[in-house]
Formats: sequence, C-alpha cells, structure tokens
Amino acid sequence: SELNCYAVLVASGMEVRQLEAPGVAELVGVGVYYGAALSEAAMYRDKHVFVIGGGNSAGQGAMFFSRYARQVTVVVRPPKLDTMSQYLIDRISETANIDVLVGTVVSSVSGSGRLEHITLTDVETNAAREVDGDAMFVFIASSPRTEMVSDLVERDAQGFIMTGRDLLVDGHWPKSWTVERDPFLFETSVPGIFAAGDARRGSSKRVAAAVGEGSATVSMIHQYLATV
Repeated sequence: SELNCYAVLVASGMEVRQLEAPGVAELVGVGVYYGAALSEAAMYRDKHVFVIGGGNSAGQGAMFFSRYARQVTVVVRPPKLDTMSQYLIDRISETANIDVLVGTVVSSVSGSGRLEHITLTDVETNAAREVDGDAMFVFIASSPRTEMVSDLVERDAQGFIMTGRDLLVDGHWPKSWTVERDPFLFETSVPGIFAAGDARRGSSKRVAAAVGEGSATVSMIHQYLATV
C-alpha cells in the first residue's frame, strides 16, 4: 500500500551482522549467540566459552563471562588486540581465565543438536584446527537498517544516513536539496525526510542518545511543517 504524508522520520536502527561460516545458522540459540545475557552466562558456568570480535562489546562480553566460565577465549581477525578501549585490553590481560587468539577467524562450527566443535583458521598461514567449545558469542559489529532509503537520501559508505551539516560538500548541498534554506540538524538530503538514532551518521549508538534524537527531531518536524 502507499501513504501520502508531509514528513517522514527514519528511525530504523541497526541489525547485528551475521557470522558467515558453515554450521553457524543451524546452531544459533543452541551454543551460538549474538550478544550476551545473564541467562546464558549461568547456563555455561564452568564451561569453555568463545567470544568472537575485537570491539568494546566483545571485550565487555569476555569480562562478563570470565566471572562464570572456566575459560574464555577471545578470537579476533587483526594481528593485535588493539581495536577496543585500552582499559578493556588491560583488564583482559590481567584476567587469568581469558586468552586471546589474534589473526584468527572462525571458519566453521559443528555439533549434534548443540555447539560442540569450532574450526579456527589462521589468517596468515590459512592453517585450520578444530577445538572443542561449549558456547560461542558473536560480537562482529552491526550495520544500519537503511536499505529502504538507499536510492532516496544520501548515505555514507557504511550505509548510515547523512543529515544536517554532514550533507555539505565543498560548500554545496546535494542536488536533491531543492529548497532555499539549510537542512535542519536531523534532516536528510531530501526536505521533509528526517533521520534519528543509530541509523544516522554521527549518532553515538546508545539507547538514551537515540531516544533524545527522536525527541529533538519531533520539534524540527513541526518547524518543517510550518514551511509547507
């Protein structure tokens, strides 16, 4: 169906990036998880847990699970663990039951009804080895849900919607900007279309900040409606 309107607010957020490796999709919820929760931590008490990813979320997850699991193994693709905040790197290095595998990726997982084995591959040598694992928690970043406006408003290379002053390039607004005024702070390259929250370029990717942006955008939409 199609609706007519004077203004649109895109607040579609982000989605977790999926780990593309054989066996992962089949074992989601039975040993493979995206993110972390207290219920899973209690479930894998005294077990060997793998954390996939090198960002702050992965580091925080590793520290969280170290309070419950017998062993936590952090798996990161880069040759060094330098993609998270230094305080997390320091805490991980000081925690006896956390080890870090750098330059390594998960190439497949397997198990009978639940996760049992993880195949790890060295990025440099391409050498693979299979290890036993009770759970695998994946933190490999997220991507904005903005495909629905990909051919409508300006986005950056990562797919985040550009708004406000970010649209100004070499002193010029994009061709889709057709009115004789500057865009509002959260207005996109098309007058009357606004973006707020995690889908917007420059947002802080925090719940409280997204709520604040959404609230602030309401007043901007009212200002826009007064012009049409």
